[in-house]
Amino acid sequence: MSHEDLFDLTGVVSLVTGASSGIGQSIAITLAKAGSPVVLAARRLDRLTETVDLIEKLPGRAHAIAVDLDDESEVNRLSSEAASAFGSPLIVFNCAGINLREPYDEITTESFSRTLNINLAVPFFLSQALIDGMKSAGWGRIINIASLQSRRAFPDSIAYGASKGGVEQLTRAMSEAWSRYGVNCNAIGPGFFETELTQAVFSDPERRQWAAAQTTIGRNGTLEDLDGVVIFLASHASDYITGQTIYVDGGFTAR
Repeated sequence: MSHEDLFDLTGVVSLVTGASSGIGQSIAITLAKAGSPVVLAARRLDRLTETVDLIEKLPGRAHAIAVDLDDESEVNRLSSEAASAFGSPLIVFNCAGINLREPYDEITTESFSRTLNINLAVPFFLSQALIDGMKSAGWGRIINIASLQSRRAFPDSIAYGASKGGVEQLTRAMSEAWSRYGVNCNAIGPGFFETELTQAVFSDPERRQWAAAQTTIGRNGTLEDLDGVVIFLASHASDYITGQTIYVDGGFTAR
């Protein structure tokens, strides 16, 4: 296999949840640039449509499905409709997530359960629903989004931290279950990137500076910093890598 073929995703269908903004949107665009027809899933159809337009101007191919992943029936609908545009997805990026940033004494059973459902249960059950197509092809990629909080504890993030700690172990467990069929399962652990989910940090100059100072590189991430690892984990370049979480954090977790 040539070096070019290692990273070529031409015609390999991908599904990206949380694709209406931030890391999910950036990943979808990166996959499309590598030749993958991309199915985009998120709640906001208007934002998904904007992302479809961006991809089609590359030119690339994209299809939007508006879905509320907090609803089990909607997760089932997404898994059923995901193949309608381009065929069965062989690459799945589980990017959808929430962080309610609640102090420990304000967390409720409802908010805790919602966080764990969206961040931890949905990546499993959506992947479970799509795994047969990958097994039939003898090849697939499932990439979850972990977090610095998979390893570190931050204030006002007990439920989020628990869910993201679970994502790292979920990734290993999925790898144990499915890698024998050619379906590699890995995770990306982003550092601080400016997205809707991190506005509480980036809107505060002191917290922004603090986050950058925790890295060994000395700066916060830009979405382009994720492009390489996205293509690497989605392609044949990572054929012998599974069950791993790769931190793209500028050395935050190195300290």
